[in-house]
Amino acid sequence: MLKIRLKRLGAKKNPTYRIIVINSTTKREGRPVQELGHYNPKTKVMALDLASAQDWVKKGAQPTDTVKYLMANCNPDGTLNYKKKETVKLSKKALAKKEAEEKAAAEAAAKTAEEETASADV
Repeated sequence: MLKIRLKRLGAKKNPTYRIIVINSTTKREGRPVQELGHYNPKTKVMALDLASAQDWVKKGAQPTDTVKYLMANCNPDGTLNYKKKETVKLSKKALAKKEAEEKAAAEAAAKTAEEETASADV
């Protein structure tokens, strides 16, 4: 059974990976059937032959979860479509205020909807 998985390269605490097709019983650094590309998780640089990877999947090769994610977020030219998510942490006070505003807005929307239905019935 063939797997599409990552082969670790690089120095200590500075990994880079090659995306390879390999027999599932072979060790991680074993000889691959084919190399499909490379991925650096620290700089988010990736190059992947997406068409070839999809051909291997059609032939029955099973990608690992990480490789599935990389294939799903890959641009057609083989680069990674990476967008950093912006997270805004709010204090408990700010969260309570935001929640109250949303509740008030929902109540106002419900009230206007009731008024519209009442005026439509008349």
